[in-house]
Amino acid sequence: MEYHICENGDQLAAVAAARIRDLALAAIHRSGRFTIALTGGSTPERTYEYLAEHFAGDNHWGKWAVFVGDDRFVPPEHAASNFGMGHRLLLSRVAINEAQIFPVPTHLPTPEVAAAEYQKTIEEYFAPHPCIFDLILLGIGDDGHTASLFPHASALNAASLITFSPPGTLPPPIDRITFTFPLINAARHVMFLASGEKKRSVVTDLIERKKFVVDCPSVGVTPYPGELLIYVDRPAAGG
Repeated sequence: MEYHICENGDQLAAVAAARIRDLALAAIHRSGRFTIALTGGSTPERTYEYLAEHFAGDNHWGKWAVFVGDDRFVPPEHAASNFGMGHRLLLSRVAINEAQIFPVPTHLPTPEVAAAEYQKTIEEYFAPHPCIFDLILLGIGDDGHTASLFPHASALNAASLITFSPPGTLPPPIDRITFTFPLINAARHVMFLASGEKKRSVVTDLIERKKFVVDCPSVGVTPYPGELLIYVDRPAAGG
C-alpha cells in the first residue's frame, strides 16, 4: 500500500494526475496500451481537469483504453452520469478516439442487462487474456462505499466481474452498474482519491482496516499482486 498526503485539493489533483500519466507511460512501454477505469466524484473531477489542462499535448492518448468502474443507469448527458463527467472534463479534451472509449451501455432496457453486456464488452476487449486493468480509479463515499458497492448490498458478494445494484443510501436514488471486487482486485494498480474533512473517518477505516467489508466496502479493495495507491489531502488525512 502506498499512502500519499497532499496539502490541499489542488495539489492532490496535480500529484494524482502525474502518477496516472506515469502509470500510462509504463503500461504502454510494457504492453503497447493503457487500460484504465474512471470513477465519479468531485475529487476525480479536479484530477481529470488537471490531466486535460497539463498533459493534453502528450502523444500517448492514442494508446489509452478507457472504461468506467461504475455508473448510474442514466444517459451519458445526464448530470449524474460518471461517464458524462469524465468525457466532458477529460476525454473530449485530449486526442483519444471514440473507439477507445467504453461507457456502460445505459441505453439498454434494464441495469441487469446493461451489467451483463458491459461484462461481455470487457471480456472481449481483454480476450484471450484475463481481465486485468492497468489502473482502476476509485472514490470513497461518506458511508464507506466505493464504486457502487454499498454497505450490506448483495453486490458485495457478486462473483461476476460486473453487477447491477439498487441505489445506496446517498442521493441520487438511481440504479447502478458497477465493477465488483473480483475485477477491482485483479488490477495492477488501484488508486483511491479522497479529499475534505468529511472523508476523514472513512479514510481512517480504509487505512486501519478494522471494519468488516459489509459495513465499509472500501476495505474490500485489496489488489493482489497489484498495488493499492491512496491519495488524500490533509483534511481527509487528519492525524
